Amino acid sequence: MYFNPYGGLAAEMAAALVNLGPDASPDDLYELLVTHDYLPRQRPTPQQTGRLLDWAARLRPMFDETDLDRQVDRVNELLAESAARPYVSQHHGRTPHLHFADEQRPLEERLRAYTAAGLATAICQDATRLGSCARDGCEVVYVDSSRNGRRRFCSTRCANRVYVADHRRRHAAEGRDGGTRHEGRTTEQVT
Repeated sequence: MYFNPYGGLAAEMAAALVNLGPDASPDDLYELLVTHDYLPRQRPTPQQTGRLLDWAARLRPMFDETDLDRQVDRVNELLAESAARPYVSQHHGRTPHLHFADEQRPLEERLRAYTAAGLATAICQDATRLGSCARDGCEVVYVDSSRNGRRRFCSTRCANRVYVADHRRRHAAEGRDGGTRHEGRTTEQVT
């Protein structure tokens, strides 16, 4: 799937912000900004970090919601709260790109507008591309940019854990059946 550069990067930033977790520090948030090459970059204050972590908690349901009508309602609420007048910027020598908040505004205002617009763009392109890991106990969210759009896990590691657990469960069930299965046949186990 092709995401336009603004929507795709902004939606990925929204996922990364959610994945920081509620106990993230200003340094953790700054590292996220560096990793995502978010400019103009500034070190967030503890207050800004707190406000952005509160915002991240509001973004999380966007990744868990499967009903399109509810997704649209939620993203419209986020947009109404955060969006400013859109404009095209060329800051820091970058090619022209769309902004939803003036680059001179406080960091938390810019990130709220950026992430809300990114999620709105992702929903308009294909709402099923926002998801959360299917492994029990994993809270990681993601934007599925895979070709077939069938991603279920945040990482190969989580997928492997689920597949290994399923394999072991099946293997244990076969052992309780009193036999092992070979090529579609059941044979008695020799003890």
